[in-house]
Amino acid sequence: MTTVFLLLGSNLGDRPATLRRAVDLLQTQVGNVKKTSGLYETAPWGNTDQPAFLNQAVELSTELPPLELLKTTQSIEEALGRVRREKWGARVIDIDLLFFGTEILDFSDLKIPHPYLPERRFALAPLAELAPEFVHPGLRKTVSALLAECVDGSEVKRIGMLSR
Repeated sequence: MTTVFLLLGSNLGDRPATLRRAVDLLQTQVGNVKKTSGLYETAPWGNTDQPAFLNQAVELSTELPPLELLKTTQSIEEALGRVRREKWGARVIDIDLLFFGTEILDFSDLKIPHPYLPERRFALAPLAELAPEFVHPGLRKTVSALLAECVDGSEVKRIGMLSR
């Protein structure tokens, strides 16, 4: 079993319900969901002319290999209504693979650790709630250190927990 950290995001529709459903589908299709962070309302990144996101980090253990995990999370996104139209556009659900154990992977369609993680406060804040002492295998810094050093000034506000 490999411990995996994911980031869920939603800025269309019933965002809390979508995140709850995504966690349920991860539990049934990917592996054992160990912990979830609180919900964070965050400004959009990239294309800022869209609604605010709700983000949540998820820690789970899985037996799936990395590319199968990617394929499964993409099928969960599609099942929840995601349509890929534009990069960094509004979406019902987004599931990003942040860490796959302590592995460093470089496939054409999957880079782990997530290459933009150190620059994204909206990902680091919920991840730091779950695993502040987890060490980024490439940068050799803890998640809490990455958050402290993050130059992204976007607003990230913890708004509570999602009931399951």
